[in-house]
Amino acid sequence: MNLNRCFKSLALSAALVALPFTVMAAPGPIVIKFSHVVAQHTPKGQAAEYFKKLAEERTKGRVKVEVYPNSQLFKDKEEMEALQMGSVQMLAPSLAKFGPLGLKEFEVFDLPFIFDDYAELHKVTQGPLGAKMLKKLETKGLMGLAYWDNGFKVMSANKPLREPGDFRGLKMRIQSSKVLDAEMRSVGAMPQVMAFSEVYQALQTGVVDGTENPPSNLYTQKMFEVQKYVTMSNHGYLGYAVLVNKKFWMGLPADIRTILDGCMKDATNFANSVAKKDNDEAMAAVKKSGKSQIITLTPQERAAWKKTMDKAHKESMSRIGADVVNEVYKETGYKP
Repeated sequence: MNLNRCFKSLALSAALVALPFTVMAAPGPIVIKFSHVVAQHTPKGQAAEYFKKLAEERTKGRVKVEVYPNSQLFKDKEEMEALQMGSVQMLAPSLAKFGPLGLKEFEVFDLPFIFDDYAELHKVTQGPLGAKMLKKLETKGLMGLAYWDNGFKVMSANKPLREPGDFRGLKMRIQSSKVLDAEMRSVGAMPQVMAFSEVYQALQTGVVDGTENPPSNLYTQKMFEVQKYVTMSNHGYLGYAVLVNKKFWMGLPADIRTILDGCMKDATNFANSVAKKDNDEAMAAVKKSGKSQIITLTPQERAAWKKTMDKAHKESMSRIGADVVNEVYKETGYKP
C-alpha cells in the first residue's frame, strides 16, 4: 500500500510540474487585420501586401497580417469606427476621413492646388508638421504610423471639363469632406458624398455625372469605362495615413513593435515609390483603351481652375485652422 501511495504521489507531482508548462505554452501568432477600401493592385493595396510580407518574415511568424482589400470587411464609412472598437487593428484611410472625427486640420490636404508636386507634399508629410498632426490622432484612441501617397487627382465626366464653367450643374462624387464639398461648389458642381465601392455603378447608371480620382483608382475600379472624358488636372492630392488601434499597438511586446515600426518605414518608402509609377501606367492604360478621351489643360486653363477653386481655401480657412493652413502655405510656397 505504501508503495502504491508513493507511485501515486510521484504521478501527481509530475502532473503538477507539467501543468504550468501547458498553461504557459506559446500562443498562436499575433493577428493584425489590415482593412482597406481599394483594389489590391493600387499603390495602397500593394503597400499593404508588402507590409504583410515584411512583418511575417521579420517576426519569424510571430505576427500574421490579414489584408482585406475592396471593402471586404467594412465600407469606408464604417471602417474608422471598426478600428476604434478594435474590430480591425490597422487601416489606411484617406486623410479626408479625419474631419468627421473632429480632427479638421487634416482637411488641409484636400485643399485644391495646395501642392504642385511630390517634393512640396513630402515637405509636409515627411516633416515635423506631418508628425505633429499624426500625434493628434491619439486623442481618438488611434496612432498614426505613416503617410502613404496615392497620387494627384484627375477629373472625369461624360462631358469635357476644360473651364470652371464646364462643371456647372454636374453631380460630382466626392469623399466625405467639407473642403471637397467647397471645391466642387466653387465651380458650380453639385457634390455627392458616396462610398468608394458604390462609385462605378453610380457612374454607370447616371446617379452621378463624374468624379475625381488618382489614375490608379480610375483604372483599377474601371471607372474609365463609364466616363467619356478625363481631364489631367492634378488639382488635388489623395493620400492616406496608416493607423492602428492605440490600445492594441501599445499592448504588443516592445520587440515586436520595434520590428513592425521598421517594416512600416520600408513599406512607406515602397508605397510612395510605386504611387507615381502606377498612376503613370494606369493613365497610359486608360489612353490605350480608347474608352475615355484625355484632356490636357493649358497653363491658362489650369490657372483659371486654380483661381476659381481658391474660394475653397477662403471658405475652409476657419474650419481647418488658419495656423495649420498657413504652416502648409509656408512649406509649399502656395499664394492665394
